[in-house]
Amino acid sequence: MTFKQLKNKPLIKFITNIYVIVLTIFIVWMFFFDENSVLTHYEFSKEIKKLNTEKNYFKTEIAKDKKIIDSLKNPNQLEKFAREKYYMKKENEDIYIIQYDSIKN
Repeated sequence: MTFKQLKNKPLIKFITNIYVIVLTIFIVWMFFFDENSVLTHYEFSKEIKKLNTEKNYFKTEIAKDKKIIDSLKNPNQLEKFAREKYYMKKENEDIYIIQYDSIKN
């Protein structure tokens, strides 16, 4: 086949159309090279999912801490918390910490 015969085929005419070429270049540019490309959007959506899971985790931790803070408004609870968590003591008082060995003989 000669070039003229090949040029008259409908598929070749369609592919060599200037609008199709420009549209193809535009689509490739938008998908891979542009600042707002599909790949960038995919990475951003992964980041958003990660941040949302962290946000939910921290919300639950804040709720737990608020419960602890509310319970510490009672002076007896505050003293108990300080003694158990931070091993605080009153004057002339000794603290003994007993740890059990979990290894069986």
